[in-house]
Amino acid sequence: MTTTDLETREAAPRQDNQDPALFGQTPSQTVGPYFHYGLAWKGGADLVQRSEMGARLDLIPPEHYVLGDSNVAGTPQGEVILVAGCVYDAGGNPVPDAMIELWQANAAGRYASPEDDREDVPLDAHFIGFGRSSTDVEGVYRFRTIRPGRVPGPGNTLQAPHLALSVFARGVIKRLPTRLYFADGEGNDTDPILTLVPEERRHTLIAQRKPDGTWWLDIHLQGTNETVFFDL
Repeated sequence: MTTTDLETREAAPRQDNQDPALFGQTPSQTVGPYFHYGLAWKGGADLVQRSEMGARLDLIPPEHYVLGDSNVAGTPQGEVILVAGCVYDAGGNPVPDAMIELWQANAAGRYASPEDDREDVPLDAHFIGFGRSSTDVEGVYRFRTIRPGRVPGPGNTLQAPHLALSVFARGVIKRLPTRLYFADGEGNDTDPILTLVPEERRHTLIAQRKPDGTWWLDIHLQGTNETVFFDL
Protein backbone atom coordinates (compact mmCIF):
# COMPACT_ATOMS: atom_id res chain seq x y z
CA MET A 1 0.00 0.00 0.00
CA THR A 2 1.43 3.38 -0.97
CA THR A 3 1.73 6.47 1.20
CA THR A 4 -0.97 8.10 -0.91
CA ASP A 5 -3.35 5.21 -0.20
CA LEU A 6 -2.75 5.52 3.55
CA GLU A 7 -3.34 9.25 3.48
CA THR A 8 -6.57 8.74 1.52
CA ARG A 9 -7.83 6.13 4.01
CA GLU A 10 -7.03 8.32 7.04
CA ALA A 11 -8.75 11.29 5.47
CA ALA A 12 -11.94 9.33 4.65
CA PRO A 13 -14.77 9.53 7.22
CA ARG A 14 -15.30 6.49 9.44
CA GLN A 15 -18.24 4.35 8.34
CA ASP A 16 -18.26 1.73 11.08
CA ASN A 17 -20.89 1.53 13.81
CA GLN A 18 -18.70 3.36 16.33
CA ASP A 19 -18.83 6.62 14.41
CA PRO A 20 -20.44 9.19 16.77
CA ALA A 21 -21.57 11.16 13.73
CA LEU A 22 -23.94 8.28 12.98
CA PHE A 23 -25.28 7.46 16.42
CA GLY A 24 -24.21 10.08 18.93
CA GLN A 25 -23.86 9.39 22.64
CA THR A 26 -26.07 6.77 24.24
CA PRO A 27 -28.07 8.35 27.09
CA SER A 28 -27.51 7.10 30.62
CA GLN A 29 -30.23 4.68 31.65
CA THR A 30 -30.99 1.66 33.80
CA VAL A 31 -33.26 -0.18 31.37
CA GLY A 32 -34.16 0.81 27.81
CA PRO A 33 -35.35 2.67 25.91
CA TYR A 34 -35.04 -0.18 23.44
CA PHE A 35 -38.73 -1.02 23.07
CA HIS A 36 -39.19 1.01 19.89
CA TYR A 37 -36.72 -1.12 17.99
CA GLY A 38 -37.82 -4.64 18.74
CA LEU A 39 -40.65 -5.18 21.22
CA ALA A 40 -43.44 -2.92 20.04
CA TRP A 41 -44.36 -3.69 16.44
CA LYS A 42 -46.34 -1.82 13.82
CA GLY A 43 -50.00 -2.65 14.38
CA GLY A 44 -49.31 -4.28 17.73
CA ALA A 45 -51.71 -1.94 19.54
CA ASP A 46 -54.60 -2.57 17.16
CA LEU A 47 -56.46 -5.77 18.03
CA VAL A 48 -59.37 -5.03 15.70
CA GLN A 49 -58.14 -3.97 12.27
CA ARG A 50 -55.00 -3.36 10.24
CA SER A 51 -53.19 -0.17 11.17
CA GLU A 52 -49.79 1.13 12.28
CA MET A 53 -50.73 1.63 15.95
CA GLY A 54 -48.14 0.45 18.42
CA ALA A 55 -44.60 1.24 17.30
CA ARG A 56 -42.84 4.61 17.34
CA LEU A 57 -42.44 4.85 13.58
CA ASP A 58 -41.13 8.39 13.96
CA LEU A 59 -37.96 6.85 15.44
CA ILE A 60 -37.48 4.22 12.75
CA PRO A 61 -36.57 5.09 9.14
CA PRO A 62 -39.04 3.35 6.80
CA GLU A 63 -36.23 1.51 5.04
CA HIS A 64 -35.12 0.05 8.37
CA TYR A 65 -38.56 -1.18 9.42
CA VAL A 66 -38.69 -4.86 8.54
CA LEU A 67 -41.64 -6.02 10.64
CA GLY A 68 -45.05 -6.22 9.01
CA ASP A 69 -48.22 -4.56 10.20
CA SER A 70 -50.93 -6.21 12.28
CA ASN A 71 -52.21 -9.48 10.90
CA VAL A 72 -55.98 -9.33 11.38
CA ALA A 73 -57.77 -12.24 9.75
CA GLY A 74 -61.26 -10.84 10.23
CA THR A 75 -63.47 -8.60 12.35
CA PRO A 76 -63.75 -9.64 16.03
CA GLN A 77 -67.12 -9.80 17.74
CA GLY A 78 -68.11 -7.16 20.27
CA GLU A 79 -67.94 -3.43 20.92
CA VAL A 80 -64.87 -1.72 19.47
CA ILE A 81 -63.27 0.66 21.95
CA LEU A 82 -60.28 2.99 22.06
CA VAL A 83 -58.15 2.92 25.21
CA ALA A 84 -55.49 5.52 25.97
CA GLY A 85 -53.64 7.30 28.74
CA CYS A 86 -50.42 9.05 29.68
CA VAL A 87 -47.54 7.45 31.57
CA TYR A 88 -45.97 9.77 34.16
CA ASP A 89 -42.79 9.45 36.21
CA ALA A 90 -42.34 10.36 39.89
CA GLY A 91 -41.93 14.03 39.02
CA GLY A 92 -45.15 14.18 37.02
CA ASN A 93 -43.34 14.26 33.69
CA PRO A 94 -44.63 12.23 30.71
CA VAL A 95 -42.51 9.18 29.86
CA PRO A 96 -41.98 9.10 26.07
CA ASP A 97 -40.13 5.77 25.96
CA ALA A 98 -42.36 3.40 27.91
CA MET A 99 -44.21 0.37 26.59
CA ILE A 100 -47.60 -0.97 27.68
CA GLU A 101 -48.53 -4.61 27.18
CA LEU A 102 -52.19 -5.67 27.08
CA TRP A 103 -53.84 -9.05 27.74
CA GLN A 104 -57.60 -9.53 27.84
CA ALA A 105 -60.59 -11.78 27.29
CA ASN A 106 -62.84 -11.52 24.23
CA ALA A 107 -66.32 -10.01 24.22
CA ALA A 108 -67.80 -13.26 25.53
CA GLY A 109 -65.37 -13.38 28.43
CA ARG A 110 -62.93 -16.06 27.26
CA TYR A 111 -59.16 -15.84 26.81
CA ALA A 112 -57.40 -17.10 23.69
CA SER A 113 -55.30 -19.40 25.86
CA PRO A 114 -55.10 -23.19 26.32
CA GLU A 115 -55.59 -22.56 30.04
CA ASP A 116 -59.09 -21.24 29.36
CA ASP A 117 -60.77 -24.41 28.10
CA ARG A 118 -64.38 -23.56 28.98
CA GLU A 119 -66.53 -25.07 26.24
CA ASP A 120 -69.62 -23.12 27.27
CA VAL A 121 -67.98 -19.79 26.37
CA PRO A 122 -67.14 -19.28 22.68
CA LEU A 123 -63.71 -18.41 21.35
CA ASP A 124 -63.34 -15.68 18.73
CA ALA A 125 -61.19 -16.82 15.83
CA HIS A 126 -60.48 -13.19 14.92
CA PHE A 127 -59.37 -11.98 18.33
CA ILE A 128 -56.09 -12.83 20.06
CA GLY A 129 -56.42 -10.50 23.05
CA PHE A 130 -52.74 -9.49 23.21
CA GLY A 131 -51.05 -6.26 22.16
CA ARG A 132 -48.22 -3.80 22.79
CA SER A 133 -48.13 -0.02 22.55
CA SER A 134 -45.17 2.34 22.80
CA THR A 135 -45.83 5.72 24.34
CA ASP A 136 -45.51 8.66 21.96
CA VAL A 137 -43.47 11.85 22.42
CA GLU A 138 -46.11 13.09 24.87
CA GLY A 139 -46.04 9.88 26.91
CA VAL A 140 -49.40 8.61 25.62
CA TYR A 141 -50.20 4.97 24.86
CA ARG A 142 -53.14 3.92 22.68
CA PHE A 143 -54.99 0.68 21.91
CA ARG A 144 -57.91 -0.20 19.65
CA THR A 145 -59.57 -3.32 20.99
CA ILE A 146 -62.82 -5.03 21.99
CA ARG A 147 -64.59 -4.36 25.26
CA PRO A 148 -64.05 -7.59 27.21
CA GLY A 149 -66.67 -9.75 28.84
CA ARG A 150 -66.65 -10.88 32.45
CA VAL A 151 -64.42 -13.78 33.42
CA PRO A 152 -64.47 -16.14 36.43
CA GLY A 153 -62.63 -15.06 39.57
CA PRO A 154 -61.44 -16.83 42.69
CA GLY A 155 -64.02 -18.67 44.78
CA ASN A 156 -66.62 -18.98 42.01
CA THR A 157 -66.90 -15.21 41.73
CA LEU A 158 -67.26 -13.20 38.56
CA GLN A 159 -64.80 -10.44 37.72
CA ALA A 160 -65.80 -7.09 36.25
CA PRO A 161 -64.71 -6.41 32.66
CA HIS A 162 -61.06 -5.36 32.67
CA LEU A 163 -57.81 -5.25 30.74
CA ALA A 164 -54.61 -6.64 32.25
CA LEU A 165 -51.76 -4.19 31.61
CA SER A 166 -48.00 -4.47 32.14
CA VAL A 167 -45.78 -1.40 32.19
CA PHE A 168 -42.18 -1.41 30.97
CA ALA A 169 -40.00 1.72 31.18
CA ARG A 170 -36.49 3.01 31.86
CA GLY A 171 -35.49 2.30 35.42
CA VAL A 172 -38.12 -0.44 35.74
CA ILE A 173 -36.25 -3.72 36.22
CA LYS A 174 -39.37 -5.92 36.38
CA ARG A 175 -42.64 -5.26 34.61
CA LEU A 176 -45.33 -3.50 36.61
CA PRO A 177 -48.65 -5.38 36.37
CA THR A 178 -51.85 -3.41 36.78
CA ARG A 179 -55.43 -3.39 35.53
CA LEU A 180 -57.81 -1.12 33.67
CA TYR A 181 -61.45 -1.24 34.68
CA PHE A 182 -64.28 0.77 33.10
CA ALA A 183 -66.14 3.42 35.07
CA ASP A 184 -69.50 1.95 34.03
CA GLY A 185 -68.34 -1.65 34.25
CA GLU A 186 -70.80 -4.24 35.49
CA GLY A 187 -69.60 -5.76 38.75
CA ASN A 188 -66.99 -3.15 39.70
CA ASP A 189 -68.41 -3.01 43.25
CA THR A 190 -68.00 -6.76 43.78
CA ASP A 191 -64.93 -7.55 41.67
CA PRO A 192 -62.72 -9.83 43.84
CA ILE A 193 -59.51 -8.08 42.77
CA LEU A 194 -60.66 -4.48 42.69
CA THR A 195 -62.21 -4.76 46.16
CA LEU A 196 -58.81 -5.76 47.56
CA VAL A 197 -57.57 -2.26 46.68
CA PRO A 198 -58.16 0.46 49.30
CA GLU A 199 -61.18 2.48 48.22
CA GLU A 200 -59.22 5.75 48.10
CA ARG A 201 -56.85 4.26 45.51
CA ARG A 202 -59.28 2.40 43.25
CA HIS A 203 -59.62 5.41 40.96
CA THR A 204 -56.06 4.72 39.71
CA LEU A 205 -57.42 1.57 38.03
CA ILE A 206 -60.72 2.91 36.66
CA ALA A 207 -60.76 4.44 33.18
CA GLN A 208 -63.12 7.31 32.47
CA ARG A 209 -64.83 7.84 29.13
CA LYS A 210 -63.94 11.08 27.37
CA PRO A 211 -66.40 13.01 25.16
CA ASP A 212 -64.85 11.48 22.02
CA GLY A 213 -65.54 7.99 23.36
CA THR A 214 -61.96 7.11 24.33
CA TRP A 215 -61.50 5.26 27.62
CA TRP A 216 -58.70 7.16 29.36
CA LEU A 217 -56.48 5.92 32.20
CA ASP A 218 -53.26 7.65 33.19
CA ILE A 219 -50.48 5.54 34.70
CA HIS A 220 -48.29 7.08 37.41
CA LEU A 221 -45.12 5.11 38.08
CA GLN A 222 -44.55 6.82 41.45
CA GLY A 223 -45.69 9.84 43.40
CA THR A 224 -48.74 10.85 45.39
CA ASN A 225 -51.11 9.50 42.73
CA GLU A 226 -49.13 6.31 42.04
CA THR A 227 -51.07 3.66 40.13
CA VAL A 228 -51.85 0.48 42.02
CA PHE A 229 -49.52 -2.28 40.81
CA PHE A 230 -49.90 -5.93 41.72
CA ASP A 231 -47.36 -8.47 42.95
CA LEU A 232 -46.31 -11.05 40.37
